[in-house]
Amino acid sequence: MPSNSDQDGNSSSSGWQVLTVEPSEENERLDAFLVRHFSNFSRVKLQRAIASENVLLDEKKAKSSTRLRTGQLVRFLPPEPEAEGSIPEDIPLDILFEDEHLVAINKPPAMVVHPAKGHWSGTLTAGLAFHFNQLSTVGGPTRPGIVHRLDRDTSGVILVAKTDQAHHALSAQFQDRVVAKEYLAIVSPAPDRDRDVIDKPIGAHPYQREKKAIREGHSTSRNAYSQYEVLERFAGFATVLVKPKTGRTHQIRVHLGHIGCPVLCDRLYSGRAALRLDELTRKSSNKQNDDAVLLDRQALHALRISFAHPESGEPMEISAPLASDIERTINALQAHRPI
Repeated sequence: MPSNSDQDGNSSSSGWQVLTVEPSEENERLDAFLVRHFSNFSRVKLQRAIASENVLLDEKKAKSSTRLRTGQLVRFLPPEPEAEGSIPEDIPLDILFEDEHLVAINKPPAMVVHPAKGHWSGTLTAGLAFHFNQLSTVGGPTRPGIVHRLDRDTSGVILVAKTDQAHHALSAQFQDRVVAKEYLAIVSPAPDRDRDVIDKPIGAHPYQREKKAIREGHSTSRNAYSQYEVLERFAGFATVLVKPKTGRTHQIRVHLGHIGCPVLCDRLYSGRAALRLDELTRKSSNKQNDDAVLLDRQALHALRISFAHPESGEPMEISAPLASDIERTINALQAHRPI
């Protein structure tokens, strides 16, 4: 039997498991080989690991169907175990609305909505599990109450269902596109038009798995529609109100980037990761705090959501006050970059 070791015969300290193909395993498929040696993972999960290049054959990427040869090295980075459920954590939550059917939370930036690889703690669902005795079970144990989601660095209003009935009713409204969502974004540079529609399909990025892209006619593409209106213009910047009519992953960020006005400090879709005060003042200064960081995450905030109450059917509109970093950045733009 092969041993879990590196090429020097020592256990891998990086988490990679290394196996050597034995003569008895000659011509075996790569995925079948892994299933036999790592029976605690399903074939589907192992095939995904191969596709995501967490399996290397002689230090090169391979396919699930690749036939093995004696003496080859198979390196495998096991995926992190999935949490069975959210472990309650005493995380402060900014509650905008609550009744026996639903809760609306003003999500802060830098908070992941539900557990995922690399983010098993500090999530919104961990805070929800601590503060509420009852949440819907429709989304499964790792997504209690979660009807829709916001990106990690997007702040603002998010709805949470307390009961399965409320969850189904709200999900139907999202699916039928009768939920009205409004986002505030700071973009750089400012759009040429005061208002416009962006009607461009979004699909998988051609070579970066973590990104999305405008893809016409691609198998992964889905229609995406956004309306935007410029609220205030500054020298090189603008605040924009965006109303997405569809809910594609990264939709607003991709659409605004497509028209040449990416969301400010969007690490994935713009060339800037942070904004300092001295970048706006346009002059060097020895004053303390002139180099203070105003913003170090994407300037996108879920400002308002309108929907029908899942039980009464009454129209509801819930707004979330701006996060302090976005408000601070707008104040600095008004002070140092007026037109």
